[in-house]
Amino acid sequence: MARIMSGVQPTGNLHIGNYLGALVNWVRLQDQYEAYFSIVDLHALTGRPEPAALRHAVREVAIGVLASGVDPERATVFVQSHVPQHTELAWVLTCLTPLGDLNRMTQFKDKSQHQPDNINTGLFTYPVLQTADIVLYRADRVPVGEDQEQHLELARETVRRFNHVYGETFPEPQVVKSSAPRVMGLDGESKMSKSRNNEIGLFETADETMLKLRGAKTDPARLRKTDKGTPEVCNIYSYHGFFTGEVQRAAIATGCRSAQLGCVDCKKLLAQNLEVVKGPIRERAAVLREQPRRLEEILAAGAHRARAEAEKTMVLVRERVGLGAPRS
Repeated sequence: MARIMSGVQPTGNLHIGNYLGALVNWVRLQDQYEAYFSIVDLHALTGRPEPAALRHAVREVAIGVLASGVDPERATVFVQSHVPQHTELAWVLTCLTPLGDLNRMTQFKDKSQHQPDNINTGLFTYPVLQTADIVLYRADRVPVGEDQEQHLELARETVRRFNHVYGETFPEPQVVKSSAPRVMGLDGESKMSKSRNNEIGLFETADETMLKLRGAKTDPARLRKTDKGTPEVCNIYSYHGFFTGEVQRAAIATGCRSAQLGCVDCKKLLAQNLEVVKGPIRERAAVLREQPRRLEEILAAGAHRARAEAEKTMVLVRERVGLGAPRS
């Protein structure tokens, strides 16, 4: 069975962008691949979070991953920092990565703009640690959104360079594209993100979701209910594409174009359909919060399996690059 590896950052409460862009795929892929799924808390340090907030976020993201349907019996679920080989391999790969390659990464420029007072070296070398995350488990496949494709191409180039310099060691990871590569936020202007306050939280109640949807951007041509709209340009209608059945979605489009359906009614239908998905996830998450020891056991077991596999890789890497005593 081919191997897959993916991670999610604990940078805030999970939202439907995380769910559509990652978790839905993870649930599907755990039956198709030998799966390693990580909560990448080392990556989160680039935003300099408060320690208590980071620990809380790690737990909440782990709960969200499990409540969304990832099964720890079918996939290895672990916290990145619980496997120290990630940082060890990252340093080896950093010494193999040309500065010019990192200078071309557009994500560094984007992240720097959003935290201009904290442009740290970790932001710059982020793709190298991401490469280490992948190749540490010798993953064949990596599910990514379109904003991460440049990083994965760097990972592939790094694998080729390592294999050329030190001998065939890592497989070249291939992209598994998400069915929702980019989910826009409620502002309709940027990717959904907790830091931009434009998200629909995965654990929010139906009332909390509807409160957010009321202020969400819709078709700019519909200033009044009597104005006819174009659903294809409406951000709310794009969400219906993920959470609403085909028949109802067609009726919503017709109602929008004819001005028979107002934006508020369209948002109410979306809130109802979101709750069909989010309600059971929220309930399963509540059960996990009541069983903190169970969550710790799952993550500890996942880290144990991940460390064992990671160490197999590092034994080989150390030998190839000349670290440690040679094997007899």
